[in-house]
Amino acid sequence: MKTRVITISDPEQQEKEIMEAAQLLRSGQVVAFPTETVYGLGANALDAEAVGRIFKAKGRPSDNPLIVHISDISTWHKLVEAIPKKALLLADKFWPGPLTIILKKSKLVPEAVTAGLDTVGVRMPAHPAALKLIELSGVPVAAPSANISGRPSPTSAQHVIEDMNGRIPMILDGGKTEVGVESTVLDMTGSAPMVLRPGGVTVEMLQAAIGQVRIHPNVMRPVQKDEKVRSPGMKYVHYAPKAPVTLVRGELNRQVEFINKEAARLEKEGKRAGILATDQTLSRYQAGIRLSMGDRENPADIAGKLFARLREFDELGVDAILAEGVEEKEEGLAVMNRIARAAGFHIIDL
Repeated sequence: MKTRVITISDPEQQEKEIMEAAQLLRSGQVVAFPTETVYGLGANALDAEAVGRIFKAKGRPSDNPLIVHISDISTWHKLVEAIPKKALLLADKFWPGPLTIILKKSKLVPEAVTAGLDTVGVRMPAHPAALKLIELSGVPVAAPSANISGRPSPTSAQHVIEDMNGRIPMILDGGKTEVGVESTVLDMTGSAPMVLRPGGVTVEMLQAAIGQVRIHPNVMRPVQKDEKVRSPGMKYVHYAPKAPVTLVRGELNRQVEFINKEAARLEKEGKRAGILATDQTLSRYQAGIRLSMGDRENPADIAGKLFARLREFDELGVDAILAEGVEEKEEGLAVMNRIARAAGFHIIDL
């Protein structure tokens, strides 16, 4: 299959080009497109056969549910049984934006989308090209990240090309994504709203809007045996580069000391160590290949760069990656969740 890449610089002026992608969606095909979080791999959410093509292109297990993307609130009402007042309040405040809300699904949504669950996650993306694509297709769009399953999520069209070239018919190139990590997933079907996956809409933002919000234990620990995955991004290993990752947590000076010693040990063994540091600490490392994931005081900056840095380590051919930990608050919780899963929860607590 030949994959066409179409650059979209102005969705309002390039409706013809986006219409080509929309027609592919309507015909049951799969298209990669930009959102404000990461690039998505979309198909008609109401067509189980089309949804199956997403799983095939990604090599994604079928027990991992997908998020449905909409461009109009009226579509949301058709996809779920009922929308509680707090959910409407959050949609009004954060949509379009990086928040997915899980509610009981309607009969309209195929089980292929929800992995057999009776719930569905829905969001309205903030990227103008994504909204125009969904609007022109006339269907809700199921879309996980547009990468090979388990790999770091794509934050540029080039990342999508690396993973999906020859697997799908079209990629819409809308430039680099802004948020850089997938949407926050909030389950609103229980007694209290619960974050299943942290993202750009932080726990603190949600609490300010609606009060009590809990954080699922699996945000910073593996899914337990026989436990059903209720959200994308909850699998044991996710977002992983080719080299094994070790996440180091604890007081910052001790982190630097430990990583320096471990990098030196790896080098003595003839291995190339990759060090994932921050702007504040990058110069404190002597050994290894050093990359900064951003400003430690600005976790949103780190979130925006994280997946690109993990892919850079692949290009540099490192044998192991040692990653600094950051404070688990605001966007820092999303960063730590992604690194922990990239590491398969191989975490050193100092």
